Amino acid sequence: MKVLIVGSGGREHALAWKIAQSKTITEVIVAPGNAGTAQEAKVHNIPIDPLAIEDLLGLAKREDIYLTIIGPEAPLAAGIVDRFHAAGLRCFGPTQAAAQLESSKAFSKDFMQRHNIPTAAYQTFTELNAALDYVADQSFPLVIKADGLAAGKGVIIAQNIAQANQAIINIMRDDAFGQAGQQIIIEEFLTGEEVSFIVMSDGEYILPLVSSQDHKARDNGDQGPNTGGMGAYSPAPIMTPELHQQVLTDIMIPTIHAMRDEGHPYTGFLYAGLMISATGQPYVLEYNCRFGDPEAQPMMLRLMTDLVSLCDAALNHQLDKIQAEWTEQTALGVVLACEGYPGDYPTGEPIKGLSEHNNIPFGKVFHAGTTLAKDQVVTQGGRVLCVTALGETVEQAHQNAYQALQTITWPSIYFRTDIGHRAIAREQTDSQ
Repeated sequence: MKVLIVGSGGREHALAWKIAQSKTITEVIVAPGNAGTAQEAKVHNIPIDPLAIEDLLGLAKREDIYLTIIGPEAPLAAGIVDRFHAAGLRCFGPTQAAAQLESSKAFSKDFMQRHNIPTAAYQTFTELNAALDYVADQSFPLVIKADGLAAGKGVIIAQNIAQANQAIINIMRDDAFGQAGQQIIIEEFLTGEEVSFIVMSDGEYILPLVSSQDHKARDNGDQGPNTGGMGAYSPAPIMTPELHQQVLTDIMIPTIHAMRDEGHPYTGFLYAGLMISATGQPYVLEYNCRFGDPEAQPMMLRLMTDLVSLCDAALNHQLDKIQAEWTEQTALGVVLACEGYPGDYPTGEPIKGLSEHNNIPFGKVFHAGTTLAKDQVVTQGGRVLCVTALGETVEQAHQNAYQALQTITWPSIYFRTDIGHRAIAREQTDSQ
């Protein structure tokens, strides 16, 4: 049997790597993939854009694809799952209507308000002057979000009125995020600790996956501009069994049941980005309608269950009859990016030192923004690699990952040196 994975990032490399380990799968095709997926056993790339839905459908038919898994958000928002289902093909991901939880922040905020799912207070605006007038009377910081998809860059934390006005003007008047910014959400700034809570859903039941935590800020100490994620680890020590149950009861189960009741049953990965307040209360910052990136990399390193069997259970509406098994070890991934990201950055730079990491005994180098140029791996995106390692503790996984990345280099390489710092501090405090 063959599996098709749509996408080209680190998440897709991690999914392809894990699925290729399935004894029932003979081949994994990634469209369009990257240099890492091109070099995996049982995996090969086909250069089709994730938004070329009809071409992907034709590929799935020609190759007799058993299962298609959608990695990124844009094809989900464009209705790729609906199109595959209409053609009678198995495709794991939410429909276009269900994917509004991510593709429209106004939809998701209104949805949470309707169903009493805890989230930050907010207002929605379609007129520039109304938004400017609103922030003039607010206290700071404030969070300003483009309504639509903006590749993880459409969220600005404004520390003062000047920054708020500039962000609103950039989004609504200057089209910084194109169509995604025709509507904006302005919401209160929540403080606490962020954690990622990812489940699989079959429309009725959910299978919680292990906890994880990523670092959105570009620079050490969680400073600098927001990015798609500069590193992640799993499990997240902050996610105690009690908090895990509270998130299920107050957020994840009500979300899935409410989507079902509103006529948009949700099948696929569902990611809730949470803020845990100082009092331990979880609030939803955002929904993602796919696996997290870079959370997928450490989570796939820990997964012991056949991923295809989990997707099958979801598509067969039998998630309540299956469990996922995970290694007890911690996994931590460090994103190696290009200087300038999430703004402008160079591409086409040769990456040195990768050949020494083909068989890391305690981890894996997952590719994201890479491509092959005459058999040489070169940079092609802002986030280039995710060096991921296992350890008995977060601190040990941190040490293993940073040790593994020391020989990897290219001219504009940039990475944080403190991935996991909060969890490490928590571990050290608990051990005293």
